[in-house]
Amino acid sequence: MSGTLNNSSLKTGRSFDLGKMNLRQLWVAYLTYPTILLYFALVIASAALAAYFFAGWWPTLVSLVAVVIVYPLVWYLLHRYVLHGRILYKMKWTAALWKRIHFDHHQDPHLLDVLFGAPATTLPTIGAVTIPIGYLIGGIGAAATAFGTGVAITCIYEFFHCIQHLNYKPRASWIQRMKARHVLHHFHDEDGNFGITSFVVDRIFGSYYLDAKARPRSPTVFNLGYDVKEAQQYPWVMDLTGAPPRDRPDGARPAENRKAA
Repeated sequence: MSGTLNNSSLKTGRSFDLGKMNLRQLWVAYLTYPTILLYFALVIASAALAAYFFAGWWPTLVSLVAVVIVYPLVWYLLHRYVLHGRILYKMKWTAALWKRIHFDHHQDPHLLDVLFGAPATTLPTIGAVTIPIGYLIGGIGAAATAFGTGVAITCIYEFFHCIQHLNYKPRASWIQRMKARHVLHHFHDEDGNFGITSFVVDRIFGSYYLDAKARPRSPTVFNLGYDVKEAQQYPWVMDLTGAPPRDRPDGARPAENRKAA
């Protein structure tokens, strides 16, 4: 793991490796993590605003349900076509953004510091999607409900996302299946299983796969296509990382290569 990748940890003084944590440690880390605490505060503030500008029970309920339905589709489209796209790293002014919001996560899937989305990018996106929906349904009150719902869903997504990278076997079979599909996305073929808590949209768009036998292993599963050749042509992400992109995690490299590094 490069020193640059851990800059966020050095700045906050906190670094968590989910591959070495148990469920209790995750709960402590999750419930004290600054980004999650900010989300909790925003959910409470949104609820207060929704109560102050109360739109009525039906508009409030409809706006909540609408966000619950729309959110997985929006996440899927962003995940598949933006985060896994190759446009952002090809432009100098968006290279750092792409590196932070997804490349680092695929380079080291167990690092909690880069698993959580940065509020500077997640919150404007949540607002742009949810607030217009709520406002059209019931004005300011419903808009606050919609935004708060979007942030609450994000908290749920982030927790289950942690579970999927945690050194822990869930007791519930449905969480085991969810985790298994996401692990395939990170360690077998990144061009599928884009969902986090649900893979319904993956099924609709034909990107769902059940197990490793369903398709060959992708050579770009850890670098998202930003390999050494791409880095030579578009060097900005590599410059920020301080090292060439890896095609496998540090722990998966042969022992002699790890010693050489």
